[in-house]
Amino acid sequence: MLAGGAAVSCLAAEPAGWAVGPQYDSTHVYVAPDQVAGFVQSFIATFGGDASQAGGGHRHADAEHDHIAGGVRARRLPVGVWLQDADPLWFGEERTGYLVTDLDAAVAAARRAGAQVVVAPFPDAIGRDAVIRWPGGVQMQLYWHTKPPSYAPLATTPENRVYLSPDSADAFVRAFSAFAGARVTADDADAPGEEIGRPGERYRRIRLTSGFGRMTVLVTDGHLPWPYGREISGYETADLAGALARAKAAGALVVAGPYSAGDRDAAMLQFPGGYIAEVHAARRP
Repeated sequence: MLAGGAAVSCLAAEPAGWAVGPQYDSTHVYVAPDQVAGFVQSFIATFGGDASQAGGGHRHADAEHDHIAGGVRARRLPVGVWLQDADPLWFGEERTGYLVTDLDAAVAAARRAGAQVVVAPFPDAIGRDAVIRWPGGVQMQLYWHTKPPSYAPLATTPENRVYLSPDSADAFVRAFSAFAGARVTADDADAPGEEIGRPGERYRRIRLTSGFGRMTVLVTDGHLPWPYGREISGYETADLAGALARAKAAGALVVAGPYSAGDRDAAMLQFPGGYIAEVHAARRP
């Protein structure tokens, strides 16, 4: 287990599901080069943190991780966002990156659980990477660092939001759970439709947790009003109204909500560059 941002050896005996910890996992955000600064400023103004300008080479810091290699610039921002302003071949459809203790073993385990390997393991400037695809088409990156990183735990763990059809949801949950050692914390067949932009209706919502963090599977018929289904992460805040006010002041748009549904108050934000995210606060009893 990780505590206080202590250094972690990626070569140590793997925890259940190959995960190192949710603070080492990230949402992958692709934006045009001329939108990078606007996105970074708006996102940090909304959720807090700090980020310096990307430079040459590679560096680590508590709140960010910049990486430039092969013409691709990436930046790790607070609350687990990996920003790329170029689009390398075969990348762009993966939604998240998960740091694993052993890349080859994790890829083999994913295959056994039912995933396809879209991009076989390959070296990068600081480690190795692969891209896998789960039942239902959910793609994610697995990666490993030659020099173990050390990040402090996140204040709140982002929620990986996966939209799937009834035909693939159970297969995805079984496969991902087998790989990640995930457990289902809730499977609600009568969740409020406000959560998917269809007030007055009901749908199925599955929540999971693992060493990689939190995940919500939204099982729908695909008839989703914009922007629902376009977001891939949800971010928790203690003060939703305050977060929305900061977001709007920093150039983000509130494109849905705020609304109350189930155990949370939530809204959808669109940041400069087009990135859409859910933001929510737990409802007080």
